[in-house]
This record gives sequence, structure tokens and C-alpha cells, in this order.
Amino acid sequence: MTLQQWGFSFKGRIGRREFWSGIGICFALIFTLLTLHGVNVLPMNYAVLGVALLLYPTAAIFSKRLHDRNKSGGWVLLLALAWILLSLDWSTMAPIWQWGIGRFVPTLIFVMMILDCGVFQGLEGANRFGEMAETVDYISAKSVR
Repeated sequence: MTLQQWGFSFKGRIGRREFWSGIGICFALIFTLLTLHGVNVLPMNYAVLGVALLLYPTAAIFSKRLHDRNKSGGWVLLLALAWILLSLDWSTMAPIWQWGIGRFVPTLIFVMMILDCGVFQGLEGANRFGEMAETVDYISAKSVR
């Protein structure tokens, strides 16, 4: 699998190593953008644009890892739901709902998705999403099996 397929395609399967590499890179870049905004080096508009652009490769990597677990890539939408719940202002609701909906549910979703994709093994052999997980060739443009 080429680097472009790994980061931008929703087709195929990847293993845990490739998943952690991709998620680590995406989250490091998101953290860097938010830190640069926090120290007033990067305007908010650019930070938000950068984070929004990084959500696409993050979703593609999660989707391919879910395929390796024989699950639909549509489960990535749970992460979008968690992000939305975490971003909304729940201050007008009772404290238990602020905590439950605003913090607990998104955290539970994030933890379950990370455990499912990052810890558990994929299926051996072919499944409905293709052959066994491919390794990523980070240097050349050739596909590696």
C-alpha cells in the first residue's frame, strides 16, 4: 500500500502498526496546530482549517483499520458524534447531564474506538473488505505485500 493510499483512501485494510503510525502522526499535527494557536503564533482560522483538513486522513486510517476488523467504515461516524458532543455547550443543562452527555459519552466512544482499532487483532485471511492487511511503504510509491 502506498503512502497516498494509506492516508487518503477509504479502501483496503491496515494492521495495528500502520494504524498507530497514522493516528500518531495526525494527532501530533493536530496538537501542534492547537499549540501554535495557543501561543498566538497561528491565527484561529488557520488552526481550525488545519484540524479540519487532518480529519480526512484520520477518518481514512480509522476506516481501513475497521475494515481489517471486518466492520464497516461507517463506524467512523461515531467519532464525529463524539467530537460534536464534546464541542457543544452543555452549561444550560443540569450538572449530571453536563457531565454525562458532554464528557462521559464522548470519552466512552473515543476509548472504545481506540481499543477496537488499536488493540484487538484483525481477521486472518480475506474478508469482505479484501485480502489481509497490507504494510505501508513509507518511502516509495510501490505497493508492498
